[in-house]
Amino acid sequence: MEVTYVKILETVLIIIAFVSLRAICFKIIDKTLSNRLLQESRGLIVKRVVHIVFLCISIMLICLIWGVDQEDLGVFIGSALTVVGVAFFAQWSILSNITSSIILFFNHALKLNDSIIIMEGKDYVIEGRVVGIGLFFTTLITPESEEITLPNNVFIQKSIKKVPEGLVEDLPKPVPEEALNK
Repeated sequence: MEVTYVKILETVLIIIAFVSLRAICFKIIDKTLSNRLLQESRGLIVKRVVHIVFLCISIMLICLIWGVDQEDLGVFIGSALTVVGVAFFAQWSILSNITSSIILFFNHALKLNDSIIIMEGKDYVIEGRVVGIGLFFTTLITPESEEITLPNNVFIQKSIKKVPEGLVEDLPKPVPEEALNK
């Protein structure tokens, strides 16, 4: 009976840690959003990913507390880490785009309404204004008012040149911040 109380107490502590860590991470994400003037929907996506990761870790710890075989749990964790590893190295997979989206959110200078030039090769460049950054794709508007949707991993793999306002010829005007948050 005493062992059950210890397991219940450990489970409650893990749940408290889950809620606390999630709240701290959400505050960091909100601060990053306001400091970098990023689109609110990007923050929601990152918050979902953080929530899922913390939830999975918490569930695995609770399973260990309540007696799930460590070997079986080890195989599951190894499989999950393999998938995450593939996400970092696979060039065109969906997982790579999700991972790239999170990297763009926290560590990339790219933000909405930036005028950029993507160096695809020696003779080919893509230029435009960033009008949307999602979980899988980033959308650009070209000087010809064409909409280009590129996978997020392109922004991690290619050289990106930010262009000061007005140097990219005939780009459409920036999207007002109010319109982005609708």
